[in-house]
Amino acid sequence: MNASFERKELIFKKPCVTSRDVFTTKTSWYIKVWDEQTPQIFGMGEVAVIKGLSIDDCTNIEEKISLCCNNIDFFYSHKNLQSLFLNYPSICFALEMAFLDLKNGGKQILFASDFTDGKIGIPINGLIWIGKPAEMKIAIKKKLDSGFRCLKLKIGNANFNDVYEILKQLRKEFSPSQLEIRVDANGDFTSNEVPFFLEKLSRIKVHSIEQPIKQNQWEQMAKLCKNSPIPIALDEELIGINQKEQKKELLSFICPHYIVLKPSLIGGFKASQQWIDIAEQQNCKWWITSALESNVGLNAIAQWTATMNVDLAQGLGTGQLFENNTETRLEINNGYMFYR
Repeated sequence: MNASFERKELIFKKPCVTSRDVFTTKTSWYIKVWDEQTPQIFGMGEVAVIKGLSIDDCTNIEEKISLCCNNIDFFYSHKNLQSLFLNYPSICFALEMAFLDLKNGGKQILFASDFTDGKIGIPINGLIWIGKPAEMKIAIKKKLDSGFRCLKLKIGNANFNDVYEILKQLRKEFSPSQLEIRVDANGDFTSNEVPFFLEKLSRIKVHSIEQPIKQNQWEQMAKLCKNSPIPIALDEELIGINQKEQKKELLSFICPHYIVLKPSLIGGFKASQQWIDIAEQQNCKWWITSALESNVGLNAIAQWTATMNVDLAQGLGTGQLFENNTETRLEINNGYMFYR
């Protein structure tokens, strides 16, 4: 086996703002894997790290990627990649992606299905980033006009009132059966103030809120999930929880209504499937979200998601954010993602 890697700086079409950060560029590394006997057939995987969020956002990650490429035979034959990359989930996912691609002929079809045959689409939410109220209203109108019936709005303490007024107006125009509204706080609220915000959001029948307070506050989060008038989804809370028993402990202690799975941040498909299995045993629902990958990673996540027979809207629309994205067969139409 042989392997190489290439670094790419992805450039956002416009700054993407959350309560936690402002993104203008993002780095990804592409790992290419091939058998030396057939170099024309190769698998591709993407190491996608989010600054300040990924646990493998560290200065030596490129050194670690190089080490993997130099010892690719060992990793290719290993039966449990997860155990080797507990602190480098994005590398684990990239290798898992590249190996699956190679085994399936290097055509970037990792999971053949009716989705990759172009017969079905995946329902997805329309993502609205934090901005000035007028900008957010324009973005919402574009999503609605293009057929989205599930919107996810980034929200925070600083812009809560603005977003709330926008959502109130939306709810006057569209009932919950016509438009599903989700919000994502990225941990921006404090445990003392968040009950007030949750109660207000419940008045306009918001579907759910992702990560209302910062992660690693299990007792406070468990109390919120028990008493919240709207469902709570754990997102950042899953990052760094890599052992099966840890996952069981987290979900049984907090008892969230949903978990949000980002393969790049939690270690790939097998790690995500483990979360799903545990969640379903505890009657906790889930959806899958991309994490600012380029189209290489997004393609893999979308194909895997399509095998899960999902009915909830998934968070897979981030491929449209970059000026210099890789080519793709993915297409968004009328609130669904298709493979053309």
